[in-house]
Amino acid sequence: MSNVETVWPDELFADLDRSGPIPLYFQISSRLEEAIRSGSIPAGSRLENEIAIGHRLSLSRPTVRRAIQELVDRGLLVRRRGIGTQVVQGQVTRPVELTSLYEDLRTTNHEPGTNVLTYEIIPADEVVAEHLAIAPGDEVVHVRRQRLSDGTPVAVLENYLPVEFAYITAAQLETRGLYQALRARGVTIQIAKQKIGARREQHDEHDLLDIAKGSPVLTMERIAYDNSGRAIEYGQHCYRPDMYSFETTLVAK
Repeated sequence: MSNVETVWPDELFADLDRSGPIPLYFQISSRLEEAIRSGSIPAGSRLENEIAIGHRLSLSRPTVRRAIQELVDRGLLVRRRGIGTQVVQGQVTRPVELTSLYEDLRTTNHEPGTNVLTYEIIPADEVVAEHLAIAPGDEVVHVRRQRLSDGTPVAVLENYLPVEFAYITAAQLETRGLYQALRARGVTIQIAKQKIGARREQHDEHDLLDIAKGSPVLTMERIAYDNSGRAIEYGQHCYRPDMYSFETTLVAK
């Protein structure tokens, strides 16, 4: 995101109705929303502070603050300590399907980026062993990655695979998705069990996701199976809620 303040265009507020029935904060928030959605104020822009805006528009600080809060509540702006108020980057809406985040970003015209934080062979603990249907202590590949969308952190992905998949290297995972790497070696991912939830960020997740300590995150736990019914991947992932959402279609029976 940009560190340069974006001055809101004066013409955006040139005809505010200061004596009519529509509250000023609502007029301001509505016009700002239109400018953000149209791209006149681009994603990632850092906005002027409330005092400067109020002075320029001859409005009280509470009025400006309420207008900004309206857009924060709608997910269009985000406040960051030490940075200020910014226009949120385009949110990634992910269908609940058997695809990887890397693929979903590509298909929605976002540029995926990956930082491999951990790549190691470790003995499986009881939880990982149960999910992968192996014995505790059996070796597994443990991979932890930071996923970015157009340069902005979106997710922290943690995966465990049977050790036979150690041929997938950290370097390969910097440039492609895990499922792509598996399919390239002839692995057919047929079905998955998936659980979606939420919690507060833990450990270093606030740094990796560029959010405040204690902030909420979306979570997903997934076990993927190949066409023989064998568990080949167990994942525990977390996502920035202002940058990410899940989407599904429900059909009545």
